[in-house]
Amino acid sequence: MRLVIDDKIPFIRGFAERLGEAVYLPGDAINATDVRQADALIIRTRTHCSRQLLAGSTVRFIATATIGYDHLDTAYLASAGIGWANCPGCNATSVAQYVECVLALLAAKRGLRLGAGTTMAIVGVGHVGTAVALMARRLGLRVVLCDPPRREGHGGLHTGDTVARGIADADCTATLADVAREADVISFHTPLTVSGQYATHHLADAAFFTALRRRPVIINAARGEVVDTVALLAAMAAGQVSEAVIDTWENEPRVDRALLDRAFIATPHIAGYSADGKANGTRMALEAVGRHFGCDADFSAICPPPIAADFRYAPQYTDVAAPCLALYDPRRDSDALKHDPDGFEYQRGHYPLRREHF
Repeated sequence: MRLVIDDKIPFIRGFAERLGEAVYLPGDAINATDVRQADALIIRTRTHCSRQLLAGSTVRFIATATIGYDHLDTAYLASAGIGWANCPGCNATSVAQYVECVLALLAAKRGLRLGAGTTMAIVGVGHVGTAVALMARRLGLRVVLCDPPRREGHGGLHTGDTVARGIADADCTATLADVAREADVISFHTPLTVSGQYATHHLADAAFFTALRRRPVIINAARGEVVDTVALLAAMAAGQVSEAVIDTWENEPRVDRALLDRAFIATPHIAGYSADGKANGTRMALEAVGRHFGCDADFSAICPPPIAADFRYAPQYTDVAAPCLALYDPRRDSDALKHDPDGFEYQRGHYPLRREHF
């Protein structure tokens, strides 16, 4: 088997070779010539898989080592008989860690109260949203869950999605109107869809921001286009939104400089980039390829490197005494992006070791 693999996927070298010949290339540079004689691709979000890339190739399967798959033209893949798999839940705990650390910083620097008097709304309650909701409940926050497909009994955020245990469909009763009225913090964790009954493109638009009643913090760690950037900036200028935490951006890797400057925390799409989450995604992607081609290969040994007991992700920050920040302080990533917005892709591709636990 011949595999073409995004060269930024971690922990994969030496394991992919158990399936066949592996060719490693920059994900955003993989082209039709590269894949013409490949059997499978293992990619991330920067490789857009469509007719333009795949027509005339021998590719029969694509595994994306990510939760999202809006970079896959699934209709074309179905018509071409090309199978595919994503990695639902692989980095859910990592995103929950990111949001928890952001909340700790908001409490220390902006006076956000972490307790029953504060309401946090989770919009999109799949694997990631579930992990974030459970974390928020552990902090003592009142949690409001908004997932219209689940509320209406469709069992997931989109066809074929699986829903993590811990949150029942019956718990996902809130509407966007409820969220706008009640929430002090609103955290988005939906996939990006542009059509259909549950389209999420610009889910947070001007009308949504106008309906806000409590000047909430907006957190977007879903996809950039879920939040309308122009509308968000206008809402911040009008005092409808108190703070913004932006990990995913419209038009990545080109970030909106006004939103970059205004955001409390601004990071280069790395909320799910813990080493633990990366190892999960790599393992799940390889297992999916193996299943598709009937290859009996064991990838259970894929795991991140250990860290020292005194490890601190961002030792230059010592002003906030929150235990979670010893493992991960988002200010390090935010300051790096604000200092060098054009380095967005480099910062993602050369991300430092980050663990979810000692």
